[in-house]
Amino acid sequence: MIPDAFRFKDTLFRRLKWLTLFRALFAVLLLGSTVVLHLRRVDTLVSLPLLILYALILAIFSLSFTYALALKRMANKEILGHAQIVMDTFIVSAIIFVTGGFSSIFSFLYLVVIICASMLFNRRGSLVVAGLCSVEYALLILLEYHGLLRPVGIEMGFSTVGYSGPFALYKILVTSAACFAVAFLSSILSERERQTKQELTAMEANLKRVERMALVGEMAAGLAHEIKNPLAALIGAIGLIKDENHLDATQERLMRIILREADRLSTLVNHFLIFAKPPAGKPQALELSQNLSELIDLFEKDRVALGRIRIEKNLLPEMWIEMDPDHLRQVIWNLLLNAAEAIDGKGCIRVEMQPQGRRFLEVAIQDDGCGMDDAVMKQIFDPFFTTKPTGSGLGLSIVHRILESYGFWIRTDSTTGGGSTFRIRMKRIHPPES
Repeated sequence: MIPDAFRFKDTLFRRLKWLTLFRALFAVLLLGSTVVLHLRRVDTLVSLPLLILYALILAIFSLSFTYALALKRMANKEILGHAQIVMDTFIVSAIIFVTGGFSSIFSFLYLVVIICASMLFNRRGSLVVAGLCSVEYALLILLEYHGLLRPVGIEMGFSTVGYSGPFALYKILVTSAACFAVAFLSSILSERERQTKQELTAMEANLKRVERMALVGEMAAGLAHEIKNPLAALIGAIGLIKDENHLDATQERLMRIILREADRLSTLVNHFLIFAKPPAGKPQALELSQNLSELIDLFEKDRVALGRIRIEKNLLPEMWIEMDPDHLRQVIWNLLLNAAEAIDGKGCIRVEMQPQGRRFLEVAIQDDGCGMDDAVMKQIFDPFFTTKPTGSGLGLSIVHRILESYGFWIRTDSTTGGGSTFRIRMKRIHPPES
Protein backbone atom coordinates (compact mmCIF):
# COMPACT_ATOMS: atom_id res chain seq x y z
CA MET A 1 0.00 0.00 0.00
CA ILE A 2 1.39 3.43 -0.99
CA PRO A 3 1.37 5.88 1.93
CA ASP A 4 -0.63 9.10 1.56
CA ALA A 5 2.43 11.33 2.02
CA PHE A 6 4.24 9.63 -0.88
CA ARG A 7 1.18 9.85 -3.14
CA PHE A 8 0.81 13.56 -2.32
CA LYS A 9 4.46 14.31 -3.18
CA ASP A 10 4.25 12.35 -6.42
CA THR A 11 1.02 14.12 -7.45
CA LEU A 12 2.44 17.53 -6.50
CA PHE A 13 5.57 16.86 -8.58
CA ARG A 14 3.53 15.95 -11.67
CA ARG A 15 1.22 18.94 -11.31
CA LEU A 16 4.13 21.35 -10.85
CA LYS A 17 5.64 20.00 -14.09
CA TRP A 18 2.38 20.66 -15.94
CA LEU A 19 2.11 24.12 -14.37
CA THR A 20 5.64 24.98 -15.53
CA LEU A 21 4.80 23.82 -19.06
CA PHE A 22 1.51 25.73 -19.05
CA ARG A 23 3.32 28.90 -17.91
CA ALA A 24 5.83 28.58 -20.76
CA LEU A 25 3.01 28.07 -23.30
CA PHE A 26 1.24 31.15 -21.94
CA ALA A 27 4.46 33.14 -22.42
CA VAL A 28 4.63 31.95 -26.05
CA LEU A 29 1.03 33.08 -26.67
CA LEU A 30 1.68 36.42 -24.97
CA LEU A 31 4.83 36.88 -27.07
CA GLY A 32 2.92 36.14 -30.27
CA SER A 33 0.13 38.59 -29.48
CA THR A 34 2.67 41.26 -28.49
CA VAL A 35 4.59 40.83 -31.74
CA VAL A 36 1.35 41.14 -33.74
CA LEU A 37 0.46 44.31 -31.83
CA HIS A 38 3.97 45.65 -32.36
CA LEU A 39 3.82 45.06 -36.12
CA ARG A 40 0.45 46.78 -36.35
CA ARG A 41 1.75 49.87 -34.55
CA VAL A 42 4.88 50.65 -36.56
CA ASP A 43 4.78 54.22 -35.27
CA THR A 44 5.56 53.10 -31.73
CA LEU A 45 8.61 50.91 -32.14
CA VAL A 46 10.12 51.97 -28.80
CA SER A 47 6.87 52.30 -26.81
CA LEU A 48 7.26 51.84 -23.04
CA PRO A 49 4.25 49.46 -22.69
CA LEU A 50 5.66 47.19 -25.40
CA LEU A 51 9.07 47.19 -23.78
CA ILE A 52 7.51 46.28 -20.44
CA LEU A 53 5.50 43.51 -22.09
CA TYR A 54 8.64 42.08 -23.68
CA ALA A 55 10.39 42.30 -20.31
CA LEU A 56 7.48 40.47 -18.67
CA ILE A 57 7.58 37.74 -21.31
CA LEU A 58 11.33 37.35 -20.82
CA ALA A 59 10.75 37.17 -17.05
CA ILE A 60 8.10 34.45 -17.49
CA PHE A 61 10.43 32.40 -19.70
CA SER A 62 13.27 32.84 -17.21
CA LEU A 63 11.07 31.86 -14.28
CA SER A 64 9.79 28.78 -16.14
CA PHE A 65 13.36 27.67 -16.80
CA THR A 66 14.32 28.32 -13.17
CA TYR A 67 11.27 26.40 -11.90
CA ALA A 68 12.11 23.44 -14.17
CA LEU A 69 15.63 23.26 -12.74
CA ALA A 70 14.43 23.72 -9.15
CA LEU A 71 11.79 21.01 -9.61
CA LYS A 72 14.51 18.42 -10.23
CA ARG A 73 16.89 19.58 -7.51
CA MET A 74 14.71 21.02 -4.75
CA ALA A 75 13.59 18.50 -2.14
CA ASN A 76 10.64 20.47 -0.72
CA LYS A 77 8.24 20.68 -3.66
CA GLU A 78 5.52 22.29 -1.55
CA ILE A 79 7.60 25.42 -0.87
CA LEU A 80 8.44 25.61 -4.58
CA GLY A 81 4.74 25.39 -5.43
CA HIS A 82 3.83 28.18 -3.03
CA ALA A 83 6.60 30.38 -4.44
CA GLN A 84 5.39 29.80 -8.02
CA ILE A 85 1.77 30.63 -7.24
CA VAL A 86 2.67 33.81 -5.33
CA MET A 87 4.96 34.93 -8.15
CA ASP A 88 2.19 34.21 -10.67
CA THR A 89 -0.14 36.61 -8.86
CA PHE A 90 2.46 39.38 -9.21
CA ILE A 91 2.95 38.56 -12.90
CA VAL A 92 -0.81 38.79 -13.50
CA SER A 93 -0.90 42.13 -11.67
CA ALA A 94 1.95 43.38 -13.88
CA ILE A 95 0.11 42.25 -17.03
CA ILE A 96 -3.03 44.07 -15.87
CA PHE A 97 -0.95 47.19 -15.13
CA VAL A 98 0.62 47.13 -18.60
CA THR A 99 -2.67 46.49 -20.41
CA GLY A 100 -4.72 49.32 -18.96
CA GLY A 101 -5.26 48.78 -15.23
CA PHE A 102 -8.95 49.33 -14.55
CA SER A 103 -9.90 48.72 -18.22
CA SER A 104 -7.68 45.67 -18.69
CA ILE A 105 -9.41 42.56 -19.93
CA PHE A 106 -6.82 40.31 -18.27
CA SER A 107 -8.18 40.39 -14.72
CA PHE A 108 -9.59 36.89 -15.38
CA LEU A 109 -6.02 35.58 -15.15
CA TYR A 110 -6.34 35.86 -11.38
CA LEU A 111 -8.99 33.13 -11.58
CA VAL A 112 -6.63 30.89 -13.56
CA VAL A 113 -3.96 31.28 -10.87
CA ILE A 114 -6.51 30.45 -8.15
CA ILE A 115 -7.62 27.30 -10.01
CA CYS A 116 -3.98 26.22 -10.27
CA ALA A 117 -3.55 26.85 -6.54
CA SER A 118 -6.56 24.67 -5.72
CA MET A 119 -5.09 21.85 -7.81
CA LEU A 120 -1.81 22.05 -5.90
CA PHE A 121 -2.93 22.73 -2.35
CA ASN A 122 -5.87 22.47 0.03
CA ARG A 123 -8.86 24.78 0.42
CA ARG A 124 -7.10 27.05 2.87
CA GLY A 125 -4.25 27.62 0.43
CA SER A 126 -6.71 28.45 -2.37
CA LEU A 127 -8.51 31.00 -0.20
CA VAL A 128 -5.20 32.62 0.81
CA VAL A 129 -4.27 32.97 -2.88
CA ALA A 130 -7.73 34.44 -3.59
CA GLY A 131 -7.17 36.99 -0.82
CA LEU A 132 -3.75 37.88 -2.23
CA CYS A 133 -5.20 38.39 -5.72
CA SER A 134 -8.00 40.55 -4.32
CA VAL A 135 -5.55 42.75 -2.39
CA GLU A 136 -3.25 43.20 -5.38
CA TYR A 137 -6.13 44.11 -7.69
CA ALA A 138 -7.64 46.51 -5.17
CA LEU A 139 -4.29 48.28 -4.72
CA LEU A 140 -3.89 48.62 -8.49
CA ILE A 141 -7.35 50.14 -8.96
CA LEU A 142 -7.24 52.42 -5.91
CA LEU A 143 -3.76 53.76 -6.73
CA GLU A 144 -4.88 54.35 -10.32
CA TYR A 145 -8.08 56.07 -9.19
CA HIS A 146 -6.23 58.45 -6.84
CA GLY A 147 -3.68 59.29 -9.52
CA LEU A 148 -0.76 57.70 -7.68
CA LEU A 149 -0.26 55.08 -10.39
CA ARG A 150 -0.77 55.56 -14.10
CA PRO A 151 -1.11 52.29 -16.08
CA VAL A 152 1.35 52.40 -18.96
CA GLY A 153 -1.21 50.75 -21.19
CA ILE A 154 -3.03 54.07 -21.49
CA GLU A 155 -0.28 55.26 -23.80
CA MET A 156 -1.08 52.40 -26.18
CA GLY A 157 -4.80 53.07 -26.13
CA PHE A 158 -5.64 50.13 -23.88
CA SER A 159 -7.50 52.40 -21.49
CA THR A 160 -9.44 55.46 -22.56
CA VAL A 161 -12.59 55.45 -20.42
CA GLY A 162 -12.82 57.37 -17.14
CA TYR A 163 -14.68 55.92 -14.15
CA SER A 164 -16.16 57.07 -10.87
CA GLY A 165 -15.25 56.07 -7.32
CA PRO A 166 -18.38 53.91 -6.71
CA PHE A 167 -17.82 52.11 -10.00
CA ALA A 168 -14.19 51.40 -9.05
CA LEU A 169 -15.32 50.03 -5.68
CA TYR A 170 -17.99 47.94 -7.41
CA LYS A 171 -15.44 46.39 -9.76
CA ILE A 172 -13.08 45.62 -6.87
CA LEU A 173 -15.87 43.90 -4.92
CA VAL A 174 -17.06 41.91 -7.94
CA THR A 175 -13.53 40.76 -8.78
CA SER A 176 -12.81 39.82 -5.15
CA ALA A 177 -16.10 37.91 -4.88
CA ALA A 178 -15.27 36.05 -8.10
CA CYS A 179 -11.82 35.17 -6.76
CA PHE A 180 -13.17 33.74 -3.51
CA ALA A 181 -16.05 31.94 -5.24
CA VAL A 182 -13.68 30.28 -7.71
CA ALA A 183 -11.28 29.39 -4.87
CA PHE A 184 -14.06 27.77 -2.87
CA LEU A 185 -15.62 25.84 -5.75
CA SER A 186 -12.35 24.73 -7.36
CA SER A 187 -10.97 23.57 -4.00
CA ILE A 188 -14.11 21.45 -3.44
CA LEU A 189 -13.66 19.84 -6.87
CA SER A 190 -9.95 19.27 -6.24
CA GLU A 191 -10.60 17.68 -2.84
CA ARG A 192 -13.18 15.35 -4.36
CA GLU A 193 -10.79 14.45 -7.15
CA ARG A 194 -8.02 13.69 -4.65
CA GLN A 195 -10.39 11.61 -2.52
CA THR A 196 -11.59 9.67 -5.56
CA LYS A 197 -8.01 8.94 -6.62
CA GLN A 198 -7.18 7.79 -3.10
CA GLU A 199 -10.16 5.45 -3.06
CA LEU A 200 -9.30 4.07 -6.51
CA THR A 201 -5.72 3.44 -5.40
CA ALA A 202 -6.94 1.66 -2.28
CA MET A 203 -9.39 -0.43 -4.32
CA GLU A 204 -6.64 -1.35 -6.79
CA ALA A 205 -4.37 -2.45 -3.94
CA ASN A 206 -7.27 -4.38 -2.42
CA LEU A 207 -7.99 -6.15 -5.73
CA LYS A 208 -4.36 -7.22 -6.11
CA ARG A 209 -4.36 -8.48 -2.53
CA VAL A 210 -7.58 -10.43 -3.13
CA GLU A 211 -6.15 -12.08 -6.23
CA ARG A 212 -2.99 -13.04 -4.36
CA MET A 213 -4.94 -14.41 -1.41
CA ALA A 214 -7.27 -16.38 -3.65
CA LEU A 215 -4.33 -18.32 -5.06
CA VAL A 216 -2.92 -18.93 -1.60
CA GLY A 217 -6.36 -19.90 -0.27
CA GLU A 218 -6.95 -22.60 -2.87
CA MET A 219 -3.71 -24.32 -1.95
CA ALA A 220 -4.17 -23.69 1.77
CA ALA A 221 -7.63 -25.28 2.01
CA GLY A 222 -6.44 -28.68 0.80
CA LEU A 223 -3.26 -28.54 2.85
CA ALA A 224 -5.10 -27.60 6.05
CA HIS A 225 -7.56 -30.48 5.65
CA GLU A 226 -4.70 -32.92 5.13
CA ILE A 227 -3.03 -31.70 8.34
CA LYS A 228 -6.20 -31.48 10.44
CA ASN A 229 -7.26 -35.13 10.22
CA PRO A 230 -3.98 -36.79 11.30
CA LEU A 231 -3.50 -34.09 13.92
CA ALA A 232 -6.87 -34.90 15.51
CA ALA A 233 -5.94 -38.60 15.55
CA LEU A 234 -2.59 -37.76 17.11
CA ILE A 235 -4.15 -35.67 19.89
CA GLY A 236 -6.66 -38.45 20.65
CA ALA A 237 -3.94 -41.12 20.78
CA ILE A 238 -1.78 -39.02 23.13
CA GLY A 239 -4.78 -38.47 25.42
CA LEU A 240 -5.42 -42.23 25.63
CA ILE A 241 -1.76 -42.98 26.43
CA LYS A 242 -1.82 -40.32 29.13
CA ASP A 243 -4.97 -41.73 30.74
CA GLU A 244 -4.01 -45.40 30.59
CA ASN A 245 -0.44 -45.18 31.90
CA HIS A 246 0.98 -44.11 35.21
CA LEU A 247 3.55 -41.46 34.32
CA ASP A 248 6.22 -40.00 36.53
CA ALA A 249 6.59 -36.25 37.00
CA THR A 250 8.94 -35.76 34.04
CA GLN A 251 6.79 -37.81 31.67
CA GLU A 252 3.66 -35.96 32.87
CA ARG A 253 5.31 -32.60 32.14
CA LEU A 254 6.42 -33.71 28.69
CA MET A 255 2.94 -35.06 27.94
CA ARG A 256 1.38 -31.72 28.90
CA ILE A 257 3.81 -29.92 26.59
CA ILE A 258 2.90 -32.28 23.72
CA LEU A 259 -0.83 -31.77 24.26
CA ARG A 260 -0.45 -28.00 24.61
CA GLU A 261 1.56 -27.65 21.41
CA ALA A 262 -0.77 -30.03 19.56
CA ASP A 263 -3.77 -27.92 20.63
CA ARG A 264 -1.95 -24.78 19.51
CA LEU A 265 -1.23 -26.37 16.15
CA SER A 266 -4.88 -27.45 15.86
CA THR A 267 -6.02 -23.87 16.57
CA LEU A 268 -3.60 -22.59 13.95
CA VAL A 269 -4.94 -25.04 11.37
CA ASN A 270 -8.53 -24.02 12.18
CA HIS A 271 -7.62 -20.35 11.69
CA PHE A 272 -5.89 -21.22 8.46
CA LEU A 273 -9.03 -22.97 7.23
CA ILE A 274 -11.08 -19.89 8.06
CA PHE A 275 -8.60 -17.78 6.09
CA ALA A 276 -8.55 -20.19 3.16
CA LYS A 277 -12.33 -20.53 2.97
CA PRO A 278 -14.40 -18.43 5.37
CA PRO A 279 -17.66 -20.12 6.40
CA ALA A 280 -20.65 -18.85 4.47
CA GLY A 281 -22.51 -17.70 7.58
CA LYS A 282 -26.08 -16.44 7.67
CA PRO A 283 -26.23 -12.79 6.62
CA GLN A 284 -28.98 -10.73 8.22
CA ALA A 285 -29.88 -7.08 8.60
CA LEU A 286 -27.88 -5.50 11.42
CA GLU A 287 -28.17 -2.06 12.96
CA LEU A 288 -24.46 -1.33 13.04
CA SER A 289 -24.18 1.19 15.88
CA GLN A 290 -25.97 -1.11 18.34
CA ASN A 291 -23.79 -4.10 17.43
CA LEU A 292 -20.60 -2.05 17.60
CA SER A 293 -21.56 -0.59 20.97
CA GLU A 294 -22.16 -4.06 22.43
CA LEU A 295 -18.84 -5.35 21.08
CA ILE A 296 -16.96 -2.34 22.43
CA ASP A 297 -18.52 -2.78 25.88
CA LEU A 298 -17.42 -6.43 25.92
CA PHE A 299 -13.93 -5.59 24.73
CA GLU A 300 -13.47 -2.94 27.44
CA LYS A 301 -13.98 -5.71 30.03
CA ASP A 302 -11.50 -8.07 28.35
CA ARG A 303 -8.15 -8.63 30.07
CA VAL A 304 -6.31 -7.05 27.12
CA ALA A 305 -8.07 -3.70 27.58
CA LEU A 306 -9.31 -3.63 31.20
CA GLY A 307 -7.81 -0.69 33.09
CA ARG A 308 -5.42 0.10 30.22
CA ILE A 309 -7.35 1.06 27.10
CA ARG A 310 -9.90 3.86 26.85
CA ILE A 311 -12.32 3.58 23.91
CA GLU A 312 -14.05 6.63 22.44
CA LYS A 313 -17.14 6.08 20.30
CA ASN A 314 -18.68 8.24 17.61
CA LEU A 315 -21.44 6.03 16.22
CA LEU A 316 -24.33 6.95 13.95
CA PRO A 317 -27.78 5.42 14.55
CA GLU A 318 -29.95 3.80 11.90
CA MET A 319 -27.08 2.63 9.72
CA TRP A 320 -27.94 -0.87 8.51
CA ILE A 321 -25.75 -3.50 6.87
CA GLU A 322 -26.26 -7.13 5.86
CA MET A 323 -23.78 -9.47 7.53
CA ASP A 324 -23.54 -12.54 9.73
CA PRO A 325 -23.34 -11.31 13.36
CA ASP A 326 -20.56 -13.80 14.14
CA HIS A 327 -18.50 -12.53 11.22
CA LEU A 328 -19.01 -8.92 12.29
CA ARG A 329 -17.97 -9.83 15.83
CA GLN A 330 -14.85 -11.61 14.56
CA VAL A 331 -13.82 -8.70 12.33
CA ILE A 332 -14.33 -5.93 14.89
CA TRP A 333 -12.85 -7.95 17.77
CA ASN A 334 -9.71 -8.71 15.74
CA LEU A 335 -9.26 -5.06 14.81
CA LEU A 336 -9.82 -3.87 18.40
CA LEU A 337 -7.38 -6.51 19.65
CA ASN A 338 -4.81 -5.47 17.05
CA ALA A 339 -5.22 -1.81 18.09
CA ALA A 340 -4.89 -2.61 21.78
CA GLU A 341 -1.76 -4.70 21.25
CA ALA A 342 -0.18 -1.86 19.28
CA ILE A 343 -0.42 0.40 22.35
CA ASP A 344 2.39 0.13 24.88
CA GLY A 345 0.96 0.92 28.31
CA LYS A 346 -2.18 3.03 28.55
CA GLY A 347 -3.78 4.51 25.46
CA CYS A 348 -6.91 5.30 23.53
CA ILE A 349 -8.82 3.64 20.69
CA ARG A 350 -11.37 5.66 18.72
CA VAL A 351 -14.21 3.93 16.86
CA GLU A 352 -16.05 6.16 14.41
CA MET A 353 -18.77 5.72 11.80
CA GLN A 354 -19.09 8.01 8.78
CA PRO A 355 -21.57 7.88 5.90
CA GLN A 356 -20.04 7.64 2.42
CA GLY A 357 -22.85 8.88 0.26
CA ARG A 358 -26.14 6.99 0.26
CA ARG A 359 -24.78 3.56 -0.61
CA PHE A 360 -21.83 3.10 1.70
CA LEU A 361 -20.59 3.79 5.21
CA GLU A 362 -17.17 3.68 6.81
CA VAL A 363 -16.11 2.31 10.18
CA ALA A 364 -12.73 3.65 11.33
CA ILE A 365 -10.80 2.08 14.23
CA GLN A 366 -7.93 4.36 15.24
CA ASP A 367 -5.28 3.79 17.90
CA ASP A 368 -2.50 5.95 19.30
CA GLY A 369 0.02 3.10 19.36
CA CYS A 370 3.39 2.54 17.75
CA GLY A 371 2.19 2.77 14.16
CA MET A 372 3.73 1.01 11.15
CA ASP A 373 6.30 1.83 8.52
CA ASP A 374 5.76 1.41 4.78
CA ALA A 375 7.28 -2.09 4.63
CA VAL A 376 4.97 -3.42 7.34
CA MET A 377 1.88 -1.78 5.82
CA LYS A 378 2.46 -3.60 2.54
CA GLN A 379 2.29 -7.00 4.28
CA ILE A 380 -0.14 -6.66 7.19
CA PHE A 381 -2.91 -8.60 5.42
CA ASP A 382 -0.60 -11.35 4.17
CA PRO A 383 -1.04 -14.74 5.92
CA PHE A 384 1.52 -15.59 8.60
CA PHE A 385 3.01 -12.09 8.60
CA THR A 386 3.21 -10.72 12.14
CA THR A 387 5.31 -8.29 14.17
CA LYS A 388 4.28 -9.92 17.46
CA PRO A 389 6.50 -12.55 19.10
CA THR A 390 3.58 -14.90 19.79
CA GLY A 391 1.19 -14.03 16.96
CA SER A 392 0.12 -16.43 14.23
CA GLY A 393 -0.13 -13.75 11.56
CA LEU A 394 -3.64 -14.83 10.52
CA GLY A 395 -5.87 -12.38 12.42
CA LEU A 396 -5.84 -9.54 9.87
CA SER A 397 -5.76 -12.03 6.98
CA ILE A 398 -9.00 -13.56 8.26
CA VAL A 399 -10.50 -10.09 8.69
CA HIS A 400 -9.66 -9.29 5.08
CA ARG A 401 -11.07 -12.58 3.77
CA ILE A 402 -14.34 -12.21 5.68
CA LEU A 403 -14.86 -8.63 4.49
CA GLU A 404 -14.00 -9.66 0.95
CA SER A 405 -16.70 -12.35 1.02
CA TYR A 406 -19.31 -9.62 1.65
CA GLY A 407 -17.97 -7.23 -0.99
CA PHE A 408 -16.59 -4.91 1.71
CA TRP A 409 -13.01 -3.65 1.72
CA ILE A 410 -10.49 -2.40 4.23
CA ARG A 411 -7.58 0.02 4.01
CA THR A 412 -4.98 1.26 6.46
CA ASP A 413 -3.40 4.63 7.24
CA SER A 414 -0.40 4.63 9.55
CA THR A 415 2.84 6.39 10.41
CA THR A 416 5.66 5.14 12.61
CA GLY A 417 5.04 6.45 16.12
CA GLY A 418 1.77 8.10 15.08
CA GLY A 419 -0.73 5.29 15.47
CA SER A 420 -2.78 3.42 12.88
CA THR A 421 -6.29 3.68 11.45
CA PHE A 422 -8.15 0.75 9.87
CA ARG A 423 -11.06 1.86 7.68
CA ILE A 424 -13.78 -0.58 6.63
CA ARG A 425 -16.10 0.44 3.81
CA MET A 426 -19.44 -1.37 3.97
CA LYS A 427 -22.53 -1.43 1.80
CA ARG A 428 -25.60 0.12 3.40
CA ILE A 429 -29.06 -1.40 3.15
CA HIS A 430 -32.51 0.00 3.82
CA PRO A 431 -33.86 -0.60 7.33
CA PRO A 432 -36.00 -3.76 7.43
CA GLU A 433 -39.72 -3.23 7.63
CA SER A 434 -41.09 -3.87 11.12
